[in-house]
Amino acid sequence: MPAALTLLLAACASDGAKEAAQPGHARPAEAPGPALAARPVAPPAVAANPLDDPGGMLSKRSVFYAYDQYDVPAEYRPLVEAHAAYLRDHSGATVVIQGNCDERGSREYNLALGQRRAEGVAKLMTLLGARSSQVEAVSFGEEKPRATGHDESSWAQDRRSDIVYGRTQ
Repeated sequence: MPAALTLLLAACASDGAKEAAQPGHARPAEAPGPALAARPVAPPAVAANPLDDPGGMLSKRSVFYAYDQYDVPAEYRPLVEAHAAYLRDHSGATVVIQGNCDERGSREYNLALGQRRAEGVAKLMTLLGARSSQVEAVSFGEEKPRATGHDESSWAQDRRSDIVYGRTQ
Protein backbone atom coordinates (compact mmCIF):
# COMPACT_ATOMS: atom_id res chain seq x y z
CA MET A 1 0.00 0.00 0.00
CA PRO A 2 2.77 2.57 0.80
CA ALA A 3 4.30 1.90 -2.64
CA ALA A 4 1.01 2.79 -4.36
CA LEU A 5 0.75 5.97 -2.32
CA THR A 6 4.32 6.90 -3.24
CA LEU A 7 3.59 6.35 -6.95
CA LEU A 8 0.46 8.47 -6.71
CA LEU A 9 2.31 11.31 -5.04
CA ALA A 10 5.12 11.09 -7.57
CA ALA A 11 2.62 11.27 -10.43
CA CYS A 12 0.97 14.35 -8.94
CA ALA A 13 4.33 16.02 -8.36
CA SER A 14 5.51 15.37 -11.90
CA ASP A 15 2.33 16.94 -13.39
CA GLY A 16 3.02 20.15 -11.47
CA ALA A 17 6.62 20.20 -12.68
CA LYS A 18 5.46 19.88 -16.30
CA GLU A 19 3.02 22.76 -15.88
CA ALA A 20 5.64 25.00 -14.25
CA ALA A 21 8.15 24.18 -16.99
CA GLN A 22 5.80 25.37 -19.76
CA PRO A 23 6.53 28.95 -20.86
CA GLY A 24 3.82 31.48 -20.00
CA HIS A 25 2.20 29.21 -17.43
CA ALA A 26 2.46 30.27 -13.83
CA ARG A 27 1.51 28.05 -10.92
CA PRO A 28 -1.08 29.52 -8.58
CA ALA A 29 0.18 30.52 -5.19
CA GLU A 30 -0.63 27.99 -2.51
CA ALA A 31 -2.54 29.00 0.60
CA PRO A 32 -0.79 28.53 3.90
CA GLY A 33 -1.74 25.49 5.91
CA PRO A 34 -2.29 21.88 4.89
CA ALA A 35 -2.06 21.20 1.18
CA LEU A 36 -5.30 19.23 1.07
CA ALA A 37 -8.05 20.02 3.53
CA ALA A 38 -10.40 17.15 4.27
CA ARG A 39 -13.86 18.24 3.13
CA PRO A 40 -16.94 16.07 3.12
CA VAL A 41 -18.20 15.41 -0.35
CA ALA A 42 -21.97 15.45 -0.76
CA PRO A 43 -23.37 12.66 -2.91
CA PRO A 44 -24.93 13.80 -6.17
CA ALA A 45 -28.60 14.73 -5.84
CA VAL A 46 -30.91 11.99 -7.04
CA ALA A 47 -34.42 12.97 -8.04
CA ALA A 48 -36.80 11.05 -5.80
CA ASN A 49 -40.04 9.74 -7.20
CA PRO A 50 -42.85 11.84 -5.66
CA LEU A 51 -45.05 8.72 -5.62
CA ASP A 52 -42.71 7.27 -2.97
CA ASP A 53 -42.79 10.31 -0.66
CA PRO A 54 -44.90 9.22 2.34
CA GLY A 55 -45.52 12.84 3.31
CA GLY A 56 -46.58 14.02 -0.15
CA MET A 57 -50.04 14.39 -1.60
CA LEU A 58 -49.38 11.56 -4.09
CA SER A 59 -49.03 9.06 -1.24
CA LYS A 60 -52.77 9.41 -0.67
CA ARG A 61 -54.53 7.19 -3.16
CA SER A 62 -58.15 6.84 -2.06
CA VAL A 63 -61.24 9.00 -2.56
CA PHE A 64 -64.02 8.29 -0.06
CA TYR A 65 -67.76 8.81 -0.59
CA ALA A 66 -70.95 9.24 1.40
CA TYR A 67 -73.52 6.45 1.27
CA ASP A 68 -74.90 5.88 -2.25
CA GLN A 69 -72.85 8.77 -3.74
CA TYR A 70 -70.41 8.75 -6.66
CA ASP A 71 -69.48 12.39 -7.35
CA VAL A 72 -65.93 13.22 -6.22
CA PRO A 73 -66.34 15.10 -2.91
CA ALA A 74 -64.83 18.61 -2.88
CA GLU A 75 -62.39 17.66 -0.11
CA TYR A 76 -60.77 15.07 -2.45
CA ARG A 77 -60.46 17.32 -5.49
CA PRO A 78 -56.89 18.47 -4.58
CA LEU A 79 -55.88 14.81 -4.33
CA VAL A 80 -57.26 14.03 -7.79
CA GLU A 81 -55.67 17.22 -9.17
CA ALA A 82 -52.25 16.17 -7.83
CA HIS A 83 -52.50 12.73 -9.44
CA ALA A 84 -53.73 14.23 -12.72
CA ALA A 85 -50.76 16.64 -12.72
CA TYR A 86 -48.38 13.71 -12.13
CA LEU A 87 -49.91 11.82 -15.05
CA ARG A 88 -49.76 14.93 -17.25
CA ASP A 89 -46.06 15.37 -16.44
CA HIS A 90 -45.19 11.65 -16.74
CA SER A 91 -46.56 10.43 -20.05
CA GLY A 92 -45.44 6.84 -19.40
CA ALA A 93 -47.39 6.53 -16.15
CA THR A 94 -50.76 4.76 -16.02
CA VAL A 95 -53.39 4.30 -13.33
CA VAL A 96 -56.34 2.05 -12.73
CA ILE A 97 -59.12 3.63 -10.71
CA GLN A 98 -60.80 0.89 -8.68
CA GLY A 99 -64.34 1.70 -7.57
CA ASN A 100 -65.50 0.04 -4.35
CA CYS A 101 -68.70 -0.12 -2.28
CA ASP A 102 -69.77 -1.29 1.15
CA GLU A 103 -71.63 -4.56 1.54
CA ARG A 104 -75.11 -3.04 1.53
CA GLY A 105 -77.06 -3.25 -1.72
CA SER A 106 -77.25 -6.00 -4.32
CA ARG A 107 -74.14 -7.28 -6.05
CA GLU A 108 -75.27 -5.79 -9.38
CA TYR A 109 -76.10 -2.41 -7.84
CA ASN A 110 -72.73 -2.23 -6.07
CA LEU A 111 -70.82 -3.12 -9.25
CA ALA A 112 -72.62 -0.32 -11.10
CA LEU A 113 -72.07 2.18 -8.25
CA GLY A 114 -68.39 1.23 -8.02
CA GLN A 115 -68.04 1.78 -11.76
CA ARG A 116 -69.65 5.23 -11.52
CA ARG A 117 -67.25 6.12 -8.70
CA ALA A 118 -64.21 4.98 -10.68
CA GLU A 119 -65.37 6.72 -13.85
CA GLY A 120 -65.98 9.97 -11.94
CA VAL A 121 -62.36 10.07 -10.75
CA ALA A 122 -61.08 9.03 -14.19
CA LYS A 123 -63.13 11.73 -15.95
CA LEU A 124 -61.91 14.41 -13.54
CA MET A 125 -58.30 13.33 -14.11
CA THR A 126 -58.66 13.62 -17.87
CA LEU A 127 -60.35 17.01 -17.56
CA LEU A 128 -57.33 18.10 -15.49
CA GLY A 129 -54.80 17.07 -18.13
CA ALA A 130 -54.19 13.33 -17.91
CA ARG A 131 -54.59 11.49 -21.23
CA SER A 132 -57.48 9.04 -21.41
CA SER A 133 -55.01 6.32 -22.46
CA GLN A 134 -53.33 6.69 -19.05
CA VAL A 135 -56.48 6.15 -16.98
CA GLU A 136 -58.67 3.06 -16.71
CA ALA A 137 -61.77 2.70 -14.53
CA VAL A 138 -62.91 -0.64 -13.07
CA SER A 139 -65.37 -1.67 -10.39
CA PHE A 140 -64.92 -4.25 -7.68
CA GLY A 141 -68.29 -3.50 -6.11
CA GLU A 142 -68.23 -4.95 -2.60
CA GLU A 143 -65.62 -7.61 -3.43
CA LYS A 144 -62.55 -5.83 -1.97
CA PRO A 145 -63.53 -4.42 1.41
CA ARG A 146 -60.89 -2.47 3.32
CA ALA A 147 -62.61 -3.11 6.65
CA THR A 148 -64.27 -6.33 7.71
CA GLY A 149 -66.77 -4.94 10.23
CA HIS A 150 -70.50 -4.61 9.68
CA ASP A 151 -70.95 -1.09 11.01
CA GLU A 152 -70.87 2.48 9.68
CA SER A 153 -67.16 3.06 10.43
CA SER A 154 -66.25 -0.06 8.43
CA TRP A 155 -68.63 0.74 5.60
CA ALA A 156 -67.19 4.28 5.35
CA GLN A 157 -63.76 2.77 4.60
CA ASP A 158 -65.24 0.54 1.90
CA ARG A 159 -67.00 3.35 -0.03
CA ARG A 160 -63.99 4.51 -2.04
CA SER A 161 -62.12 4.76 -5.31
CA ASP A 162 -58.48 3.62 -5.16
CA ILE A 163 -55.83 5.07 -7.48
CA VAL A 164 -53.46 2.25 -8.39
CA TYR A 165 -50.36 3.03 -10.46
CA GLY A 166 -49.17 0.66 -13.11
CA ARG A 167 -46.27 1.53 -15.37
CA THR A 168 -44.42 4.70 -14.32
CA GLN A 169 -41.58 6.53 -16.03
